[in-house]
Amino acid sequence: MITVYLNTPPRPTNLVLDLGASFTLMDCSSAAYHHSSSTPCGSSFCSSPPCIKVCSTDSGPLLSLTGKPPLTGQPFIGSLSMPITDGRNPGRLGLIPKFVLSCTERSLLKGVIAKDAAGLAGLGRSNLSIPAQVSNFTSQNSVFALCLSGSPSAPGVAFFGSTGPYFISEIDLSKFLNYTPLLPNPSTSGSTVVSYANPSNEYFIRLTDIKVNGKAIDFDRALLRFNGKGNGGTKLSTVTPYTTLQSTIFTALTEAFVNESAALNLTVTGAVKPFRVCYKADDVMSTRVGPGFPTVDLVLQSDEVIWRIFGANSMVRIFRDDADVWCLGVLDGGSHPKSAVVIGGHQMEDNLLQFDLESKRLGFSSSLLVHGTMCGNFNFTTNNNLIVM
Repeated sequence: MITVYLNTPPRPTNLVLDLGASFTLMDCSSAAYHHSSSTPCGSSFCSSPPCIKVCSTDSGPLLSLTGKPPLTGQPFIGSLSMPITDGRNPGRLGLIPKFVLSCTERSLLKGVIAKDAAGLAGLGRSNLSIPAQVSNFTSQNSVFALCLSGSPSAPGVAFFGSTGPYFISEIDLSKFLNYTPLLPNPSTSGSTVVSYANPSNEYFIRLTDIKVNGKAIDFDRALLRFNGKGNGGTKLSTVTPYTTLQSTIFTALTEAFVNESAALNLTVTGAVKPFRVCYKADDVMSTRVGPGFPTVDLVLQSDEVIWRIFGANSMVRIFRDDADVWCLGVLDGGSHPKSAVVIGGHQMEDNLLQFDLESKRLGFSSSLLVHGTMCGNFNFTTNNNLIVM
């Protein structure tokens, strides 16, 4: 989740980060939802077409959401504030006075947002997403970076409108980024409809191979390409907890992982749902990059561009009365999923990801644990000398 400040006076509000949502969606009944603004029909909030016209009349909902469950949204204009930063510390709040959100009932958000969230923070490819509206108001680059914390007690950090520096533990993480193109979904990339879970609003990258301990796994690489109907490809999703793979890719990965783990004298134990491959925690060594397991490499467009996944991101610790195990944190997505590979939130933790919409590329650091730091180490001590925008 992300904490932003809505309305005047600013009210802290928790929203679920959603890379696939094209606009910010609020629970109308939440404490943060209080607005009295109105907007003339035909008002437009974008710098270049296709523009989205916003009307806050009683004639019916403007924005239709097509995800599951079906949602409808009534737009409104509020204000959004976030702390300004020099890359090292947060400062005073910067205000966007005319921020476009959409409103719905909490009952329609059941299963979509966490109980302590007031809505969804839209980060998708849209003129109404948070990155786009920040860029439009500040005339800064349309870029944002996420550093999701793997710690249950220390928050991570998100940066909007800046290509860096991003300082954590006095290390500029922007220097560790490798880059791969951000791809549109070719079947729907020309859509002008603003909708939730529209593939054209989501972020895809070109995955060409998967390796375990440096060895390529055996599966049909054609599954990684778009099939012309909007299916296939590799998507990034903050609302998908664990990386999900098409069934044959899942089988190939888990078999290779089990074989490579056996070489480390690790023996599979009883599975713990929803995971299929688990190991007794007592048998596993600890390292600075998490539990000692084989590495998983996501090969992006060439063997020189690799997103390396260490134990901290590949494995999930399950500790309860009847089990203390490490489980491989990937799930079987079925034979015909919409996307062949969905890289989930757990695999993004303690990795810096930069979504540069100007250059149409994704910057990725791989695990920050390699550099002796993590996303939860950002210094949130306030620097009141920073100016407001």
